[in-house]
Amino acid sequence: MSWNPAIDPGCPDDVGLDAIETLIVPRSRDLGGFEVRRALPAPKRQMVGPFIFFDQAGPAEFLTGQGVDVRPHPHIGLGTVTYLFRGDFHHRDSTGADQTIQPGELNWMVAGRGVTHSERTSAAARSGPNSLFGIQTWLALPERQEDMAPTFEHHGRGALPVIEDRGAQVRLILGSAYGQNAPATMYSQTFYADVKLDAGGLLPMPDDHEDRGIYIVEGSISIAGQEFEAGRMMVFRPGDRITVAGGDRGARLMILGGATLPGPRYIWWNFVASSQERIEEAKAEWRAQNWGKGRFDLPVDDRDEHIPLPG
Repeated sequence: MSWNPAIDPGCPDDVGLDAIETLIVPRSRDLGGFEVRRALPAPKRQMVGPFIFFDQAGPAEFLTGQGVDVRPHPHIGLGTVTYLFRGDFHHRDSTGADQTIQPGELNWMVAGRGVTHSERTSAAARSGPNSLFGIQTWLALPERQEDMAPTFEHHGRGALPVIEDRGAQVRLILGSAYGQNAPATMYSQTFYADVKLDAGGLLPMPDDHEDRGIYIVEGSISIAGQEFEAGRMMVFRPGDRITVAGGDRGARLMILGGATLPGPRYIWWNFVASSQERIEEAKAEWRAQNWGKGRFDLPVDDRDEHIPLPG
């Protein structure tokens, strides 16, 4: 399948480095056994399109019986995306969803007015040595969806469109790009994709979205003759036609963006909202622990513990 739009024009040397509006070096945090690199929110850039939170988890290796246990915790006002390169997560949430996610698949949970979920390494993976490497990100919801009922969607590897051309393979995870549409339900203009780029391969960024960014997972890319290594996020100036080239070892990228949301977004712990009042209400309800009587309940079959409200 051919690219849409075409490679020409927009070759790497046709753009200048001033097309990069923001360059982000993620902050690293040790969560006890594995490292997280957080690119969003950043001091100079809170969001890229609707994306307001972006974490690289791992790579990490675990011994038999070990793994990750993220206890039940709440969200409001956002959609969460789990996408793995290695390992698995057993997802359970208060909508009743119970789903193990494997590499190349999509878990898309929309919190709306309130949801609780847990993510743990599966029992099958813990039966031997196992690894974890992936990306977790949140998308802020438009105001009209902030009070919607929470939902969960799982889409298998085969359901996500794959586009290949000129040394690039793109798996479209969310939204629309290059003439293709991913199956998950979206609430604002969005694109999000996993890209494998050969050495010298060319990737034209979608030019029909307002905000566009790249996160380099592995390898390196070249823009206007300058090389950028793994662990960097760059956000491009709106409207410019951008093509990036794979470095000597190729690259693994996540490309992301979409339309900017009107008005500010507030973020506190696991809550995102268009007003501080919404966050204060959610804090009070999580603190009260009135499970099943308000906006929050605990996941089915994972009700024995939860993460308390910070502070």
